[in-house]
Amino acid sequence: MRIVVDAMGGDNAPEVVIEGVELALTAEPALQVVLVGAKEATSHVAARYSEQITTIDTTEVIGMGESPTEAVRNKKDSSIVVGCKLVADGLADGFFSAGSTGAVMTAATLIVGRVKGIARPMIATLLPTITDGYVILGDIGANSDVKPEYLLQFARMGETYARLVRGVEQPRIGLLNIGEEESKGNEVTRQAYQLLSQELDSFVGNAEGNEILSGDFDVIITDGFTGNVVLKTIEGLTENLFKHFMQALAPALKDQAIAQVILPELAKLQKKLSAEEIGGAPLLGINGSCFIGHGSSTAKAIANGILATHSAAEVGLSTIISEAAK
Repeated sequence: MRIVVDAMGGDNAPEVVIEGVELALTAEPALQVVLVGAKEATSHVAARYSEQITTIDTTEVIGMGESPTEAVRNKKDSSIVVGCKLVADGLADGFFSAGSTGAVMTAATLIVGRVKGIARPMIATLLPTITDGYVILGDIGANSDVKPEYLLQFARMGETYARLVRGVEQPRIGLLNIGEEESKGNEVTRQAYQLLSQELDSFVGNAEGNEILSGDFDVIITDGFTGNVVLKTIEGLTENLFKHFMQALAPALKDQAIAQVILPELAKLQKKLSAEEIGGAPLLGINGSCFIGHGSSTAKAIANGILATHSAAEVGLSTIISEAAK
C-alpha cells in the first residue's frame, strides 16, 4: 500500500504533517508514503526514512480560502492536484490531506473520479456515542442539496464502510429527521424513508437529533448542509462543556486524593471525544481511498488520518462500494 500525503495541507503544514508521517510510520512500519510538496519541506524526512518515503516536488499550494474549482483547474502543480493524479494513474492506493476540504473533494472527483454507479460522493465522519462506540455521520459537507436516490447511495456506502473498516457486523442505518414517524420531514426525507425501507434491510428508521450519539445507530445519513451544521454544533458544544466541567471540578481537584481518582477518567473521556483519535473523514464514492483531515490537525491526528487511509485502501473499499452500487 502506497499512501500519498499532502505535505502542504493544513494550518500548521508542513511541520505538523511531517511529524504526523513519522508517527504513522512508527505505528505501521510496512506503510509506504509518497510525500507531495515543496522539496525543501520534505527532503530531510525522506532522507531519514529512505526505504519508506518517496517525495514529489511541487511548486504550488491551494489555500483554504481559494475557490476549489478554480484552484484545481489552475494550479496543476499543487500538492492536492498532483497527489490525486498519482492515485488516478494507479501509482498510489490512497490520498490524505488536511488542506482545503473543497479542493480535495473537487480534485478527487474530477481527477480520481467517482465510483461507477455513484451519483455523488459523500464525506463521512465518526462521532463517539454514549455506548462507548462510534456512529458514522454523512454527508457532512459534500452535497448541500440531495435527492432521495443520493441518500440511498450514502446509506449503502456508509454501511460498507462501517462493516469493512469499522468492523460492525450488521450496521444499523438511520435517516436524520425531525421525528421518528415515516410521515415526518420534508419531501426529500419522506421519499428517502420509503426508498430506504424498500431497498435496505439494515435501515432501522428515522434518527432524531437527540439520538445521534445514543448508540442506537451505526450510520446516520443526511444532506451535507445539515450534516455539517450538526457536526460543528456537536464539536463546539463538546469543547465548551468540557471546559465548563473542568472549571467546576477545579476546586475539588486541588485535593490530591480526589485528583488521583478523577484525572485518569477525565483523560480517557478527553481522548474519546478528541478529533485526534479519528484523524480524517473518508470521501466515499471515489475510485480510491481518499481521507480529509481537519485544517487544525495535530501530528497525532495526521498520523491517524494516514493510518485510516491505509486501512480503507487495504480492504479495497472503493471496489466494494462499486459492487454495492450496482
